[in-house]
Amino acid sequence: MTGKRCCILYNKPLENALPDELDVLDQVDYVEKNLNDLGVITYRKGITADFMNEVAELANDKPDFVFNLVESINNKGELCYFIPALLNMYLIPYSGNPVEAMFITTSKTLTSQTLKKAGIKNPGGYLPSQYKQLIPGNRYIIKPVWEDGSTGITGDSVFTFTPEFGKKLKSYKDSHWLIEDYIDGREFNISILASDNGPEVMPPAEMTFNNYEEGKPKIVDFRAKWEVGSFEYENTIRHFPGEKLNPLLKKRIIDAALQCWDVFGLRGYARVDMRVDHNDNPYIIEVNANPCLSPDSGVVAAITAAGLPFTTVLSRIINDINI
Repeated sequence: MTGKRCCILYNKPLENALPDELDVLDQVDYVEKNLNDLGVITYRKGITADFMNEVAELANDKPDFVFNLVESINNKGELCYFIPALLNMYLIPYSGNPVEAMFITTSKTLTSQTLKKAGIKNPGGYLPSQYKQLIPGNRYIIKPVWEDGSTGITGDSVFTFTPEFGKKLKSYKDSHWLIEDYIDGREFNISILASDNGPEVMPPAEMTFNNYEEGKPKIVDFRAKWEVGSFEYENTIRHFPGEKLNPLLKKRIIDAALQCWDVFGLRGYARVDMRVDHNDNPYIIEVNANPCLSPDSGVVAAITAAGLPFTTVLSRIINDINI
């Protein structure tokens, strides 16, 4: 890789951006430093609403490859797949997942449908207009279809359905919201990395919810992920259970994650999030085809637990590049 020229593409944060959007700058710094350590020549290009022209300019510049860190455009997650689509069109090699995987996994609705067709457990998947199918007394969670990083998810996103609550659900658009069964159990984040021998699952990370009072939903909401100093942020802790994890549950988790890799045609790296019910059945709640690579991210924590240097990780991602 020494002497290769790489453009690091990222979504340029808007003015007054929140921490979840600014996080991409930490990713750029970290990826660039480690690419430089590999002997790769790097430069940066921030993507804005003018992305059509910006990628066209990139095609004229002809980098050897692009490291794609674009998570959204103008803070809209549903637009992120346009970047790999344009890179595809201009035949520019790029890291990470192909356009098809990016498009399907960015939509929680399409992800849910794809998982169900493949026979992989997923918690429900109701459109707000289908609220009459919900069972009174059961708990559900409503999520934005197109956003990741827990954007739009709060403690109030989990609700117990009553016929009266159906009136509130009428205000949610089917195009932008999805309802899932709330799995009241454990939560795991599973990072997967490409290798010469196929996808390799990193040590499973469990999210633990400390000091949560009875009835408070144990979810990684926006506060838990981004609001430093909040109760949720301070008490939602990632840890790696290692040998303490039940071997049968570990196998189920790994098998489900690898199924997702195959079904969605993932490449390079990805993260699969799942909830585990009280019978140790894993349910996939998200397939993230462009997970965060900042130093404090879940993926970096997992590869560190696996004993892999970040330069090795980048080499493996680049070796699985889309051409």
